[in-house]
Amino acid sequence: MVPAELDAQRRAPAKLCLKRGEERRLIAGHPWVFSNEVDTERTPLAAFAPGDLATVQSGRDRFLGHAYVNPHALICARILSRDARQPIGAELLGHRLSVALALRERLAAAAYYRLAFGESDGLPGLVLDRYGELVVGQIATAGMEALKPAVEAAVRKVLAPAALYWKNDSAARELEHLPRLAQAAFGEVPEHVEVLEADARFAAPLAGGQKTGWFYDQSANRARLRRYLPRGARVLDVFSYVGAWAVAALRAGAGAATCVDSSQEALEYASRNAQANGHRIETLRADAFDALQALHERGERFDVVILDPPAFIKRKKDIPRGQAAYRKLNQLAVSLIERDGVLVSCSCSYHLAESELLAAVQSAARHHERFVQVLELGGQSPDHPVHPAIPETRYLKALFCRVTRD
Repeated sequence: MVPAELDAQRRAPAKLCLKRGEERRLIAGHPWVFSNEVDTERTPLAAFAPGDLATVQSGRDRFLGHAYVNPHALICARILSRDARQPIGAELLGHRLSVALALRERLAAAAYYRLAFGESDGLPGLVLDRYGELVVGQIATAGMEALKPAVEAAVRKVLAPAALYWKNDSAARELEHLPRLAQAAFGEVPEHVEVLEADARFAAPLAGGQKTGWFYDQSANRARLRRYLPRGARVLDVFSYVGAWAVAALRAGAGAATCVDSSQEALEYASRNAQANGHRIETLRADAFDALQALHERGERFDVVILDPPAFIKRKKDIPRGQAAYRKLNQLAVSLIERDGVLVSCSCSYHLAESELLAAVQSAARHHERFVQVLELGGQSPDHPVHPAIPETRYLKALFCRVTRD
């Protein structure tokens, strides 16, 4: 056990007690404890420091799990172990990573995938993406931050990668009063990550890139695109980032592809990725909404339009504005689709229900007097498994639609 863990365990109060009747959700499998569920008379949250370890107990003193605590967060504790004999430590973290690795090795032909997906892999607050011999991680909670030395030791033991890089620059860290920072845990870290997806190779910026550099959650959806792609199709990839959708389409038989993104660096990577795979693309640096409007005014038309925007809805209060943005985006996209074409409309906003995205697509079709058929409903790739007790772990929606004249 590493020194940081020993120190955390010495500091940890013995238990965190819940109010009577507040254990039902935890018994059903949910790992989160909310601050208003804690019996603060018996176990004051003020007695805990961020990252302390504790046993969670019901109002009747039933053991519910081993958790880490952050007294300053709405989700004040997250359970990592439900076995009273298995406390939080290096052994548990190594076991969790080994189990996660076994799944990914069944799913993937090569070592390019999301290795750990937070609560869905029993590792709340931790994301690890694997790029061959490089692992890129993100920590979102104070509890997992306190366990970082143990996580690093577990990664070395289970994977033995050449390098581990912490890209802890997410705004989610601010909710846990954690600083944004990026640093190498060990090894030589390159400027960009290299990815093997299906039969294509890609590169993406690391320090200046989005998320951990790549979006593994869309891998399965990019594979789905092949069956709906007309031979020789003209494809528009909106919010393209480094061109993953465009290159996948060209590899599947598309005749031409245009990438739209606001980042010049991303578009340069997109062009290089296309060339590395034997193709050429057009790029358009612009705000996506402005670009779609301009393309419409020029009379441009495409056989396939792919919308893969960032989350327009990050909090509940953003829902009305976000819904309007999805409606407008899909409306602009439908205006660019040929008489019989394909729309791939995605949303990674958990707070936008799939039914609402469907409604946005239908509204866009009727606005232009078009008829739309939903051919397939896609979600995140299986290396992002869904925890059945945590709806938030199912966040990605992808609609594969045929759009024709009414």
